[in-house]
Amino acid sequence: MATLTAGFAARRGDEIALIDEAGETAWAALDARVNRLVNGLRARGLTAGDTLVVVAGNCREWFEIALACCHGGWTYVPANWHFVADELAYLIEDAGARAVIADHRFAATVAAALADPRARAVSLVVGVADAAGGGLGELAGDGRQVAYEALLAEASADEPAEQRLGGPMFYTSGTTGRPKGVRGMLSGGANLPPEVMQAVAAGVAQMVPPSGRALLCGPFYHSAQWAFTFLPLLAGASIVMRHRFDAAETLAVIDRHKVTNLHLVPTQMKRLLDAPAEARARFDGGSLVGVWHGAAPCPPGVKRALIDWWGPKITEYYGSTEGSIISTISSEDWLAKGGSVGRPSPMVEAIVVDDNGGRVSDGGEGVLYFRNLSGAGFSYHNDAAKTAAAHLEPGVFTTGDVGRIDADGYLWLTDRKIDMIISGGVNIYPAEIEGVLNEHPAVADVAVIGVPDEEFGENVKAVVQLREGVAADAALQDDLRAHCQAKLARYKAPKSFDFIDVIPRSAAGKILKAPLRAPWWAGRDRRI
Repeated sequence: MATLTAGFAARRGDEIALIDEAGETAWAALDARVNRLVNGLRARGLTAGDTLVVVAGNCREWFEIALACCHGGWTYVPANWHFVADELAYLIEDAGARAVIADHRFAATVAAALADPRARAVSLVVGVADAAGGGLGELAGDGRQVAYEALLAEASADEPAEQRLGGPMFYTSGTTGRPKGVRGMLSGGANLPPEVMQAVAAGVAQMVPPSGRALLCGPFYHSAQWAFTFLPLLAGASIVMRHRFDAAETLAVIDRHKVTNLHLVPTQMKRLLDAPAEARARFDGGSLVGVWHGAAPCPPGVKRALIDWWGPKITEYYGSTEGSIISTISSEDWLAKGGSVGRPSPMVEAIVVDDNGGRVSDGGEGVLYFRNLSGAGFSYHNDAAKTAAAHLEPGVFTTGDVGRIDADGYLWLTDRKIDMIISGGVNIYPAEIEGVLNEHPAVADVAVIGVPDEEFGENVKAVVQLREGVAADAALQDDLRAHCQAKLARYKAPKSFDFIDVIPRSAAGKILKAPLRAPWWAGRDRRI
């Protein structure tokens, strides 16, 4: 049996491990399919240390692939399924992928990427078909392609020999340039047994109870969604998943499947609050034990409203793909502290650094750096310069955020350094303004950016997505400005407002500010 699933297969073989829109998989069947996948990929030429790129939506096969890589010693790269062919071809080349696994939903993009010369090192293409067995087309028309179920059918279900730890390499964009892979201890290729991953899962299980069911309602290619579902699976939780997020359906799924744990991003939290009244009225939520949120700042009004509705079971975390979870804060502490992201974990040292590289004390503000006291670190794949730039010294890394630590040891985020607006020599932090504007009843979403100003260098602009049916007129602009001036110093209030249909956000829920800034800063000296 596969090491990570053997115990559950033996003790709970008939119990359900995975549930998606197409069906269910029990623990014993999952164990057998993972064995077959490891043996099948080995038979097709993959060896420990190789890298796979996976282009798949939220489905049971994704968890099988991740488990197989954990046992085969392979690094798997979860590809953003929104990528176009050029981006995917870059990812395949940069990761050094020897294999690509893709599901039917993204067949056309994958086929185009595989035709790119940058994908020439790929020697195996595995296609995951839809429930009817179709939809893939010719992912690779040169003999490299095999169907996922055919690969499993031709392989042995016997326990694979010489199991060796593999794991994910997530790509993160940062502030400039192409995405870069984040390599850590679990990325694959290390001569470690798979039980190491079980130990990591045990640590997460202290925060996410392993009994019950976790709901995956965001993209599995995002590191947080992976951590809050795949790691609980290794600790014995079963996973319910949906490929797309729909607020009303999410409420129904929680009750139908007795979901105990889920991870949300702020956009999802707001959409749940805005769900149709009948869906909210039907929702019971009695099974929920832990609700985690992070990845982007949450407007205080949104968070308070969800706590009022669901109770104090909502925990916020602060972290990054590079640094994992850095700090956490409970509902009770957040309400008392009014916006902190909590105390750093006992395994994390937090350091505040000024612009000259000196340590800041006594609650002063600066760039945040962190040290993992376990010795765990990271590097950027194929980018030593970016790795060096992210570190103050060996083992001490930054998330790029500006913040402070108060007298009680609580961490406060002011903003990302790249987002800071400097107007007349005064630092203005957009997150504060966004939080205020998000409380206005006309606002569905908002991004605050700095735009050129001949006198002050920059001034504040709010780019606003309005709620349905709200008219974007001068009276509304005056009302929004007055709303900000009532809650913020006047110099922080936006000087202008633009209205757009949708605020661009990443799958992790982060606002994509570069495309919003770009038209204003074209040809000017400003970090986009």
